[in-house]
Amino acid sequence: MRRKIDRRTVLRGLLAGGVVTLGLPFLEIFSERSASAAPDGLPKRFGMFYWGNGVLPELWVPTGTGATYTLSPTLAPLAPHKAKLSVVSGMKVPFVNAVPHLSGPVGFFTGKPGLKSDPGAFAAPTLDQVIADVVGADSRFRSIEAAVQPGTTGLSFNGPNSPNPAESDPAALFQRIFGPEFVKPGSTAAPAPTLALRKSVLDAVTQDAKGLQGVLGASDKARLERHLDGVRSLEQRIQKLQQSPPNLAACNVPPAPKGAFPAVAGRAPLSEISRAMVDILAMALACDQTRVFSLWFSQPVSNALIGDAPAGHHQLTHDEPGGQPEVAKILVQIMNELAYLLKAFDAVTEGDGTLLDHCAILATSDCNYGRQHTLDDYPIVIAGSCNGALKTGLHHRAPSADNTSKVSLSLARAMGLTLEAFGAEEGKTTSSLREIEV
Repeated sequence: MRRKIDRRTVLRGLLAGGVVTLGLPFLEIFSERSASAAPDGLPKRFGMFYWGNGVLPELWVPTGTGATYTLSPTLAPLAPHKAKLSVVSGMKVPFVNAVPHLSGPVGFFTGKPGLKSDPGAFAAPTLDQVIADVVGADSRFRSIEAAVQPGTTGLSFNGPNSPNPAESDPAALFQRIFGPEFVKPGSTAAPAPTLALRKSVLDAVTQDAKGLQGVLGASDKARLERHLDGVRSLEQRIQKLQQSPPNLAACNVPPAPKGAFPAVAGRAPLSEISRAMVDILAMALACDQTRVFSLWFSQPVSNALIGDAPAGHHQLTHDEPGGQPEVAKILVQIMNELAYLLKAFDAVTEGDGTLLDHCAILATSDCNYGRQHTLDDYPIVIAGSCNGALKTGLHHRAPSADNTSKVSLSLARAMGLTLEAFGAEEGKTTSSLREIEV
């Protein structure tokens, strides 16, 4: 008999003589109307720092190339870290700009165009998740997504309709990472008993999940499989906690952030939130809780009130006349937050270097010139040498609108992935950006 499935359906199993259940993700079958659904032994880490609304090109691109370049006015806050970063200019997202503010990150982060039914939607995993698929199982959290502007969900995707929502509350992120389930590397503390119970529940419902697969359509099967992948990830996390973790001397639990960051006169304290998130992420990496992270300062089309700007960011990119000095100030403030991240990571000593030395951090936006949503000369900063795999201290300018997928392929290979290519269609490349590789 065909099994009836609705929103109240759960997976069931037996545990200790009692019935246990596990809820399902939302499935199309619930609805009558179907919708298109390192050499020194220390780990390498990958991160993304992103902000919305692009840049002002004439104030972004550095003067000169190679190791003797001069940072631009927008990039000036990064001067203390110039030796540990590279600026890449002249690259282009090689797809039609079908959805301004989204076509850029969709094309850059996946190397592929958006969904045919929705060109502004991700049709493939984003670069952070491609990397997390390989290195994520070696840490407690496969990846960690954090946001600064309240309400920002980020642009990290496992594939179509499968986002990894970012956490925009520093206190909540702290509890998730350093709460009761945290085990300091090198300690003999046992994981929280609730984790073991959860694993028992997962084991118990596995058979019911297999039976459910037979009555689902293709897209629902895929969605259930992603849900079960998350379950498997939790099992791996439990196993990781049960193992003896590496002795990472740099691991120190940071102070818990204050409970709330209230807006003042309609302005969220973005700098405070960003720095609280950075402090948490730095120790999450140092304690090997994750090896992949993303920090989303703002969303595409963000109209956040930043600093003392007289209007929202997105509004100013279109309405401010002339050289847009207010937009320029906003971008400098965002670079100040990136500089804080680099400083915090570089302050964590690891082996003969620092946490930053063992990272590859991609900093970018959703377009080049915010007023026109251009996808050429895309803004790209890469910080950290990824344990000696990437060159730093240089400005590389591509001679002729080179494919941004080359940058993604270089970063993936620096992280140890053996990819032959990255992207598809116009975005596909088998050649990485050799100029930034060691």
